[in-house]
Amino acid sequence: MGRRAFLALGSNLGDRQGFLREAVAALPDVVAVSPLYETDPVGGPEQDLFLNIVVELDTELSGHELLGVCRDREAEAARVRIERWGPRTLDVDVLWIDGETIDDPPELLVPHPRMFERAFVMVPLADLAPDLLPADWAHPADQPIRRLGSL
Repeated sequence: MGRRAFLALGSNLGDRQGFLREAVAALPDVVAVSPLYETDPVGGPEQDLFLNIVVELDTELSGHELLGVCRDREAEAARVRIERWGPRTLDVDVLWIDGETIDDPPELLVPHPRMFERAFVMVPLADLAPDLLPADWAHPADQPIRRLGSL
């Protein structure tokens, strides 16, 4: 029996929806995919809008194995890491793994240290796992998010 885990996926270069669709198709153990959202970039240079989703897994993979899966999906999308928080074909982050905390900076921090500050993570996460949102979480007014439908 696996554990519940959540990954955040985003794209703002090229065929954004295609990159997300291909990444989800190649992920192991997927049980649910949030609706698709379009969001303004947070931090970093001026850049195009993002498409964002959260994916729920039921997996036996460790956090570091999930990180490897994330990096593999990014490599398949030809992600280039030039500038922190810069434009990207695909970004895949491990957000949460039930019952597991990982403190291995800079490689992996679980729960993701900034997830509760980002509407582009919390809104799609709430579609799949409202139980993970803190009772006092409020959508930041400066982070607009538009629901586009399903991936």
